[in-house]
Amino acid sequence: MNRLVLSLAFFIAFLTKGVSQSINYNDPLPIDSTIKKGVLPNGMTYYIKSTDVVKNAASYYIIQNVGSILENDDQKGLAHFLEHMAFNGTESFPGKGILNTLQKHGAIFGKDINAYTGFDETVYNLSNIPTKDRLVDTCLTVLRDWSNYLLLTDEEIDAERGVIKEEWRTRQNGNMRILNTTMPIKYNYSKYADRMPIGSMDVVENFEYKALRDFYHDWYRTDLQAIAIIGDVDVNEIEEKIKNIFSVIPAVDGAKPRFLVDIPENDSLMYILGMDPEVSTASISFGIRHKRSLEDNTVGDLKRSLLESMTTRMLSDRISEEGRKPEASFLRARVGYGSMSRTSNVFSVSVYPKPNQQKEAFKDVLTLVESAVKYGYLESEIERTKLKIETSYENRIAKKNDASHQSIEAAIQNNFLVNSELTDVEKEYEIVKVLLKDITAKELHETIKALYSKKNRFITVTGVDGQDNLTKEQAENIIDAVENDNNIKAYSEDVVAETLISDTDIVPGAIQTTRINKSTGSTTFELSNGVTVHYKFVDKQKDQVTLRAVSYGGESLVKNEDLPSANFVENLVQMSGLGDFSATDLKKVLVGKTANVKPSLKGISESLSGSSNTKDVETMLQMVYLYFEKPRFDEQAFEVIKNNVDNYLIRKSKDINAKMRDSITVALYGKNDPKKPIYDQEYANAISFDKIKAVYEERFADISDFEFFIVGDVKEDELKPLLEKYIASVHSKNNSKGEMYKDNDSEWLSEQIQKDVYLAMEDPKASVNIAYKKDMSYNVKNSLYARALGDILQLRVTETVRESEGGAYSPRADAYMTREPKSQVFVSFKFDCNPDMADNLVDIVNNELRKIANGTVLDNDLSKTKNNFIKEEEQSRNRNSYDLGMVMKYFRYQENPEDLSKFVDMVNKISKKDIQKIAQNVLEGSKSYEIVFKPLN
Repeated sequence: MNRLVLSLAFFIAFLTKGVSQSINYNDPLPIDSTIKKGVLPNGMTYYIKSTDVVKNAASYYIIQNVGSILENDDQKGLAHFLEHMAFNGTESFPGKGILNTLQKHGAIFGKDINAYTGFDETVYNLSNIPTKDRLVDTCLTVLRDWSNYLLLTDEEIDAERGVIKEEWRTRQNGNMRILNTTMPIKYNYSKYADRMPIGSMDVVENFEYKALRDFYHDWYRTDLQAIAIIGDVDVNEIEEKIKNIFSVIPAVDGAKPRFLVDIPENDSLMYILGMDPEVSTASISFGIRHKRSLEDNTVGDLKRSLLESMTTRMLSDRISEEGRKPEASFLRARVGYGSMSRTSNVFSVSVYPKPNQQKEAFKDVLTLVESAVKYGYLESEIERTKLKIETSYENRIAKKNDASHQSIEAAIQNNFLVNSELTDVEKEYEIVKVLLKDITAKELHETIKALYSKKNRFITVTGVDGQDNLTKEQAENIIDAVENDNNIKAYSEDVVAETLISDTDIVPGAIQTTRINKSTGSTTFELSNGVTVHYKFVDKQKDQVTLRAVSYGGESLVKNEDLPSANFVENLVQMSGLGDFSATDLKKVLVGKTANVKPSLKGISESLSGSSNTKDVETMLQMVYLYFEKPRFDEQAFEVIKNNVDNYLIRKSKDINAKMRDSITVALYGKNDPKKPIYDQEYANAISFDKIKAVYEERFADISDFEFFIVGDVKEDELKPLLEKYIASVHSKNNSKGEMYKDNDSEWLSEQIQKDVYLAMEDPKASVNIAYKKDMSYNVKNSLYARALGDILQLRVTETVRESEGGAYSPRADAYMTREPKSQVFVSFKFDCNPDMADNLVDIVNNELRKIANGTVLDNDLSKTKNNFIKEEEQSRNRNSYDLGMVMKYFRYQENPEDLSKFVDMVNKISKKDIQKIAQNVLEGSKSYEIVFKPLN
């Protein structure tokens, strides 16, 4: 970690839980003893964590301290290429053996089986794999092979060249080209500037086989590797297996040193302007690099990180507050401090100006930074931020047994790669509470001054052709003027002392009837104002409560001319604040609370979605009350929305993906369909503050039209009085019938639509979009068969389009059923690809669907799909959301919970005939479109 020169006392005394203790800033941080760490004689590090957050499953990781930074000039892209090759043949799993073996047990490539390559590391994961059927041994064998036993055959290397070329093609866009342009300045011409992990396509397409094998043997070795096993396992048994399986891997004698790359320092400001024909909005990034230490963490480091976090949080809040003003020169801006490379951190200021206001935006945001540098922070800001940190720790502790495998691995990875400590969160919090109490305004002021240093500065500007782009001279003049401006004022704020509903006179209602539903294990409350609340206590995930309130109607009941405004209901209501509080003041009032509620307006429904921890359920219900009784509509917030809309119109004007979306809309619905409009200036002009307000007030006029669902870790006797006070008290029409949506969505212009669309592109690629739809009766089995068809098609297009043809990096196939407003089945294919191969690939994916309709369903594909369904179902039952979904489906759709309990039996009975039949139904008399975008140039 980077150690700033801060004034830290050597010792402080503190009293915690009645026990007098002392703390030394040089003391190490408390270690999380639940994570077993060891090092084998060959140098490999291992970590084991037992957790049943996903019952009867475990995740396996191998962390390679190897990334693109280790490549020579003639090896650019080999680290990433090697990552791909790990899935293309190992000693124990030739060919696609790893994928085939684990997919048979329900794992999905890309989700449960994946990897990534960075500048400094490559990490592989096998996630949430069941622990039955000797799969623990299988997964450990995969890790062993990834460590030292890749086959790297000529044939598989050649087959993967095309896949990686298509990955590169898919990721190429204006922003990526600008990033490549600005990298030398950001990284001060160090090796990082020329080591993007995707690499050079010239190298990828032409390297000799030996080059990849040499890179593998040079760098994939035990002293640079760590394995992590996290899940429902016995730690001692796993440790014994690790020792037996991995100790035999030989250490490499005379190994190349694993070097670190430093980013050189610079005294003067570095600057670069990047522009691209496909980018039409500007941004400014101002960074200040700081050295980062990899030494062991101490209590002093913890205090320093708290100081850095607090300074950037408070500054971000100030900038966010300024950005909510319509007259602001920037659309949004943010500051941060974090990792930039293995040996560097960066203090960053990112600014997104309004059109032709680059200089003004940079100056205004920098003035806010300089104000903090000159004057520091207010006690009110400091106390709020301390409370946020304390609340964060309390939530982590309450949910520590529900931490995901991924979050645990992230901490392990940081320990292995950058020596960040694996701490005991409860013991750490005891230290943090004392440190927070000790932190002063002076220390925070010194911290922001240290972060805002004069050396190692750089600015990268994303410019726009024809605009007044920020030049280096202008940037230097602005920095100089701001830093020497004696008229800059200290930040001030009005004290917000009220509670959320302090001035609200609430007359509680009553719970009139209570019914227990044995099928779902839920309780239904009928309230005096006509509201129905379905509740279920679930603590599979501790300290988590979820709320949903749903009413039929939505945009289907909104007049066509009001639809543009209706699309911004959520934005305006959330940006306006709530009750008596603006959005800025609402954040301050809710400090220390873990509760949120968001209104939503969709095609056929309006809803409220909320969540909280157990102690803040009352706050969550207070917010529900206010969204019905005292919603807030701020005209200044509306002006900010209009600014954002105007900027979006500019941004999309040159955006290739936006042009594709608009082209698909026009091809399917025409240019003037009011329900499927093109997002253009005419659309923007139709957005009205008064109409947004009217739509919200009409759609959320009657709480008795909403059906409430509350599921989670809150006891019934605690919830009932809160329901009476905050939900039963809301004025209503007490309408037991409720509203219904209208089935008035737009239809496609014709039954079959086939179209090639040619667009000018800087980096030529084709984009394939194919879909079929057909009316079909919805039921649980049909929905299940449709999902299975989609998963089987995904396996097929991955095998054909990606692996056999090397034509696309990530071809997507999907099939599903909709229940409302129409009961229909959909099948779709979507991918970017080599333009020269587009027509052939279109034929291939369509043929895969036809082959299934003709009865060709591979046993392995069906088996993999069924096993995945069972795996996902079993693992989903460990989460509160499973029970929420069950209760909602039962009461809204009369879907019997027995169907869920019999789900495994239902899946096992899926036959090839079932899949064939639904594919036949899709093809016979369906509507379809085939829209392929191709380069004009």
